[in-house]
Amino acid sequence: MAEIRAKSITVAAVTVAFGLLLAALSAHTIGRSGKDPASDGADAPEVPLERRITDFTAGFGPDSGYREPRRAERRAVADAVGLILDGHPDRARPPLADAGFRLRTLTDTGTGRRYAELSDRTEDGPAPRGWGRVYVDLSAPARWSVQVPHPVSDTDTERLGARVLLGSPGGVLVLAGAHRRAGEDDAADAAHRTDSVFDAVCDELARRGLPGVQVHGFADDSAPGRDAVASTGTGSAGRADARRLAAALSARHLTVCRAWVRSCPLEGRDNVQGRRAAADHVPFLHVEFARSVRASDTGIRHAAAAIDTVTSRWAKDKGQPSAGRLSPAARLRPSASLSPAA
Repeated sequence: MAEIRAKSITVAAVTVAFGLLLAALSAHTIGRSGKDPASDGADAPEVPLERRITDFTAGFGPDSGYREPRRAERRAVADAVGLILDGHPDRARPPLADAGFRLRTLTDTGTGRRYAELSDRTEDGPAPRGWGRVYVDLSAPARWSVQVPHPVSDTDTERLGARVLLGSPGGVLVLAGAHRRAGEDDAADAAHRTDSVFDAVCDELARRGLPGVQVHGFADDSAPGRDAVASTGTGSAGRADARRLAAALSARHLTVCRAWVRSCPLEGRDNVQGRRAAADHVPFLHVEFARSVRASDTGIRHAAAAIDTVTSRWAKDKGQPSAGRLSPAARLRPSASLSPAA
């Protein structure tokens, strides 16, 4: 009897050891496979978020592809962003799935903050639609947004946008998913089209009263002698914030053309996100940076730090509408989901 019991124990021990060996081999294989550590179902894996964003945009080009989304697809993503801002990520998954998007939770290695990542499932395939990504800081109530409508086309604005997102808590990054020239008839020009996922998400944020800063880039000879052009577009709600931003840029030895003081090139008055924010009386900053500023890490660091002087105030401003509330002007207009198709 004792001999039988000993054999049973031996068999059990061998079985456990074999199982542990298989698990170790499986983990080793996955680790060497290059699989995305932030794949669906992972529990907020740590990633360097700036590098993740720039890796995503690295393949953008005029020929990288773009398909115009239908209204239902645009609204599905924008509504899902709203659900996440309201604290309902599980309810956001079905509309995202219907639009071909996925939702992940990531932890940035530099800040330790957790972010929701909304990404297009086609971006890794042979025919990406180019609908972009959205990142939402989950560590604090959403209070502001940074928008990058022309990644790669406006060189390194995607890097600047990532730095701004990581600089202050409570941010939302809206990142276009294609080169500005990727679509036919400027269809991928996210700053000047209302029929994009990018615009639908920005519209949702403006309806909720979140102030935003949109970053652009220009060739040095487009505004000779200027490092930056700061503007509030067609609105004036962000005028005080624009003054703070211009002062912060000047303090970092960057020359700024202030569009509320004099006529400047590249003021962004035809920017559709700026027009929507102005209609809702929501602060909106349109900021252009010279290529010479964006050409070095030092320049990008100075630009991001200057913008952080504004976003950090937005993050602390308990008086502005929270992400779950509509701005007063937005209550008077219907949701974009009920508007005619663009």
